[in-house]
Amino acid sequence: QVQLVESGGGLVQAGGSLTLSCAASGLTFSDYAMGWFRQAPGKEREFVAALSRGRSTYYADSVKGRFTISRDNAKNTAYLQSNSLKPEDTAVYYCAAPRSYYLNNYYQMNEYHYWGQGTQVTVSS
Repeated sequence: QVQLVESGGGLVQAGGSLTLSCAASGLTFSDYAMGWFRQAPGKEREFVAALSRGRSTYYADSVKGRFTISRDNAKNTAYLQSNSLKPEDTAVYYCAAPRSYYLNNYYQMNEYHYWGQGTQVTVSS
């Protein structure tokens, strides 16, 4: 079965950086888009970034210019490089993969079928 395992979260001061990883198994990784979402306490899960199988990238306005999504198909791993972190970036970060080769809307949570367990990112002021 498909498994997604995130790692790399932690506590960082405002202005710092973190790189999150998402190791995938049980699917032909290069055939699928990958997405990152986050959920802060008391808030709904929201889109952060996505990378298509063709390597087109999509970002939420709140992270554009600070976060970079990438993938290493040889390692079946997706990454989210997050720079200039702000306290409002504090959340549990989830990676996600769709069941389909092509997505209608990379920003929509319901386009993604498989989810990791999440990794906590805490940014202190």
